[in-house]
Amino acid sequence: MANFKGHALPGSFFLIVGLWWSVKYPLKYLHQTRKTAWLQQSHQRLEVIEAAVRTLFSLIGILAEQFVPDGPHLHLYHEHGWVKLMNWQHSTMYLFFAVSGITDMVTYLLNHIPLGVDRLVMAMAIFAEGFLFYFHVHNRPLLDQHIHSLLVLALLVGGVSVFLEVFFRDNTVLELFRTSLIILQGTWFWQIGFVLFPPFGTPEWDQRDEGNIMFITMCFCWHYLAALCVVAANYSLVFCLSTRMKRLGGEVIGIQKLKADHTYQATLLSDSDED
Repeated sequence: MANFKGHALPGSFFLIVGLWWSVKYPLKYLHQTRKTAWLQQSHQRLEVIEAAVRTLFSLIGILAEQFVPDGPHLHLYHEHGWVKLMNWQHSTMYLFFAVSGITDMVTYLLNHIPLGVDRLVMAMAIFAEGFLFYFHVHNRPLLDQHIHSLLVLALLVGGVSVFLEVFFRDNTVLELFRTSLIILQGTWFWQIGFVLFPPFGTPEWDQRDEGNIMFITMCFCWHYLAALCVVAANYSLVFCLSTRMKRLGGEVIGIQKLKADHTYQATLLSDSDED
């Protein structure tokens, strides 16, 4: 992670998951009254696939941290010294999210797992990430510490939100709130990469400039506003498409019923003519 690509990778993972959730949860909410067996089975399969993808993302992250050319290659201690502890911290973060993904799959595949365990493990993964990043930037420049502290704040709020879902299962407001924070986390990883490791040869930021710290604080608020706009836009899009599909489905059913009535009336008329 000590480069731009190392921050872009987890940022992309969180963005993909957040964007998917911003579509999935509105769909789930708008169709929650139609609890047919087919919909329930489709929802369960979808949850298992999503959990598998999140687990795959986490494994890719672990492999990337461990086996980059200058990575630790699974060596934690060598020749009387620790080996690339920053990579190991990031691998630990990915490991917790891999455990969360596996727990989600097990929860939906096995009926005897209590509901809420998946959300509890997800909350633990988010808290673990926040804990790691809190102790990640000691003795680092002020801007570096500040931009990571804002990430820790988002993780703390996100962890509390997911923990509440243990007790308030399938609460759409909490699910959408979690979605907005995951999108924020994804975009903020990208922002950290641009600030600390400017790509394309752009000038480096002054790590001690108080103006930069104030701007980054405002920028964090803008990132979250953008995340809320994305969630609201996708919710509106899903609502419009669902309404349109229901209207088309109703029209098709109405046309079929009208044709059936006409056919029935024609049959009765033909029978009466024969008599």
